[in-house]
Amino acid sequence: MVKLIFALRRREGMSPEEFRAYWREQHGPLVARHADALGIRRYVQMHRTETPLDAAVAAERGIDTEPYDGAAELWWDSVDDIVGALQSAEGQEAAAALVEDERRFIDLPASTLWLGEEHVVVP
Repeated sequence: MVKLIFALRRREGMSPEEFRAYWREQHGPLVARHADALGIRRYVQMHRTETPLDAAVAAERGIDTEPYDGAAELWWDSVDDIVGALQSAEGQEAAAALVEDERRFIDLPASTLWLGEEHVVVP
């Protein structure tokens, strides 16, 4: 199983509530509609929750940057499945539609993504 992890920051001028609502209610269903074309096996959104622990955890670790607003996980069976999906016209159109929509609510230059494989430590 290969995962794409996307750590997101919301666009400037967008409140956390607006960001979460758009991501959940607009972008999430858009990903679901394009999942087959892109070969996506699973899609999970993790929305940041503010807690009383935030400041203490950041101070203890010396973190001086704003936290991400959320993270997305997209799962495929293999890198070959991703490449194959992106080589098809349908996959390219789906990927372009998702990036176009992401520009509406995500600060793309301030966000980051990468591909990786899970190594389960505590099942």
